Amino acid sequence: MKKIYTSIDIGSDNIKIMVCEVYKNVYNVLAVSSVKTQGIKRGLIVNADEVIVTIKQCLKKTEEMLGVKVNKVIATIPSYFTNFTLVEGYTTISNNEKEVNGNDVVRALQGAVYNKLTQEKELVTIIPLEFALDDKRGIKDPKGMIGSKLDVKAVMITAPKKNIYSVVSVLESVGLEVIDITLGAIGDYYELKTTKTDELVGAIINIGAETTNISIFNKGIIIRNEVLNIGGKNIDNDIAYIYKLSKDDGKEIKEKFAVASKRYTQVNDIYTVINLNNEELKLNQYEISEVVTSRIVEILKLAKKQINLLTNKQIDYIIITGGTTEIPGFQLLAEEVLGATIIVANMKTIGIRHNKYSTLLGTIKFFNDKLLLRGKDYSMFNNEQTQDIVSVRKRLLNFSNDSVIGKVFGYFFDNN
Repeated sequence: MKKIYTSIDIGSDNIKIMVCEVYKNVYNVLAVSSVKTQGIKRGLIVNADEVIVTIKQCLKKTEEMLGVKVNKVIATIPSYFTNFTLVEGYTTISNNEKEVNGNDVVRALQGAVYNKLTQEKELVTIIPLEFALDDKRGIKDPKGMIGSKLDVKAVMITAPKKNIYSVVSVLESVGLEVIDITLGAIGDYYELKTTKTDELVGAIINIGAETTNISIFNKGIIIRNEVLNIGGKNIDNDIAYIYKLSKDDGKEIKEKFAVASKRYTQVNDIYTVINLNNEELKLNQYEISEVVTSRIVEILKLAKKQINLLTNKQIDYIIITGGTTEIPGFQLLAEEVLGATIIVANMKTIGIRHNKYSTLLGTIKFFNDKLLLRGKDYSMFNNEQTQDIVSVRKRLLNFSNDSVIGKVFGYFFDNN
């Protein structure tokens, strides 16, 4: 059975959809689409009708690439006012062989959250820390082991109901069934983690368009989260304000001409633009870099301060992601502000070589890991749809009959 999953990230700048196949623990992106957002302010839905229109546009582009209809998704939800609670639960192993299976894992996790939710909050996800089977403790995956009682310690993540229901309702309005929800920070971690980070305490900073999300992870488990109302659009606005340009011109200059560190600037490089007064301006890269550098330094310093407020533990690593990190020279500037041990994301997966996609792919990886732990074999596309996907690719790209989904790339990406 081919496992194919779809994730959606409703951001302040773009709505992004990804379809990904998981085969032998390799993640092959089949399609990705991105459409400029309407109706979102600082990660929250403020105009559902505009959001629905945007999602439909993004969905249509994705389905045209796949050749089949997308019906199910994993969705990220806003991270405002999330809570992280340590919980415990257990279940008895009732089968005759006393062998732990996926259903036992699910029951233990259900027991851990039973009667723990408040009226204002809804469950986002539950992440197990460790299992215990009778007198054996420190177990990561108990399936296949023999015992009578399965205990679990876990982190229960909850969020305000409005955070969740606002996202789910707009997705259902366009005919999408929400199979699972999660936080964007968890997706970032699962995409960017290493074997070392799973044993350390660290932070992930995601610099989005209108917000910057800071999350603390302890041995791979998210324990704290905070959202700052500052992001990449502040850079656009700075450029636009100083040079009397439109915000769109400010964004274009940032993405196509600016650099984050003045060490990389070329004073002889000139960008010509017409301002709002209909005057022609010739901007050199050095002066634009000064504007960009100033705002990025502010964002990073605010993020560093927030990390210190979120935890008193020693931070062993800081990973930075988000579209703003793609500005040339960002790594050097981040090292100057946060230290040489920081890691700037570097997406290498074919078709999504841009850090704005880290959340999407990581969300799918987290979902797949959840299914593996629970012993579930699942795909969001049935066998007929999967065959249609293969047929569309063979027809469009004229691939040989022995080609497989995971080898087909190139045409099926939209990075606008």
